[in-house]
Amino acid sequence: GTIFGALAITSGISPAGAMGLSALVYAGSAQFLATTLVAQGTAPLLIVLTTFVVNLRHALYSTTLAPHMKHLPQRWLLPLGFWLTDETFVVVIQRYQQADASPYKHWFHLGSSVIMYVSWSLSTLVGIAAGSAIPDSIANSLGFAMTVTFIGMVVPMMTTRPVIVSVV
Repeated sequence: GTIFGALAITSGISPAGAMGLSALVYAGSAQFLATTLVAQGTAPLLIVLTTFVVNLRHALYSTTLAPHMKHLPQRWLLPLGFWLTDETFVVVIQRYQQADASPYKHWFHLGSSVIMYVSWSLSTLVGIAAGSAIPDSIANSLGFAMTVTFIGMVVPMMTTRPVIVSVV
C-alpha cells in the first residue's frame, strides 16, 4: 500500500484518486498496473479492460473458495468477495482446508479481509504522504514490490509436486 501510494503520486495521480483506487478498487496488482498505464497516457477504456483481465484470477480463487462458503448468505458473500485479494486468499484457503469441522471459519475470513483492507488503506495514505519526497529514480523501480509479494505468497504453498510444477 505504501509503495502504491508513492507510485501513484509520482505518476501524477492525485491523492484523492490514489485513495479512491485503494478504497474502491482494492486490488494491488490492478492498482499498480493502472497507475503505470495512467503515467503512460493510456486510454481509460484500455486501462479498465487490462485491469479486468489481470483480475480474472479472482474467478479461480472464488471457484476454490466456493465449496467452503456455499452455506453463507449474500450479506456475507458480497463483502468477502469485494475484499478478496491474493493475500487474503492465501491465508483463508489454508484455514478453510484445515480438517476441523468449525462452522465459523468465515469469521476468520472476515477478520483477515478487514485487517488487510484497513492496512492497505492506511499504508496507501503513508505512501501518498511520502510520494512527493521520493526521487523519480527510486520511484520508477518501486514496481518490483508486486513481484516480491507474489514470490512471498507462492513459495510457502509449494508443498506438493503438482503445485511446484505449476509454479515452475
